[in-house]
Amino acid sequence: MKAIEVVAAIIRKGDKIFATQRGYGDWKDYWEFPGGKIEPGETPQEALTREIREELDAEINIDKLLYTVEWDYPKFHLTMHCFMSSLLNETLHLNEHEAARWLTKDELPSVKWLPADEVLLPMIVSELETIDSINEISR
Repeated sequence: MKAIEVVAAIIRKGDKIFATQRGYGDWKDYWEFPGGKIEPGETPQEALTREIREELDAEINIDKLLYTVEWDYPKFHLTMHCFMSSLLNETLHLNEHEAARWLTKDELPSVKWLPADEVLLPMIVSELETIDSINEISR
């Protein structure tokens, strides 16, 4: 089976997470976290910075690795390195996606996720809840 290694940005702004909708291919109209393939010689972080610049005309700060998903799709095996990230500027332009939304933790299940991306939802909710707890303590 063909193997593909990619990166994904879980972009957080306050209590919301940025999600994008695919506009092409077998999984058209499914939702995903933006990112893409790692090119030869790139680190995952370099690939993610490049991909977000290409896909969204945006600059991000890569905060930490959340999880690496291993997933078997019908035509390939996916290794997806998923990083919690934040925007360095407010500019976002959809160059490759059909639509985008900022979702709260309660809204995350409201869209039809790609299977490998859906695996991340409980971890993202946990991250958001941890941030909420830290904010509560610091008030």
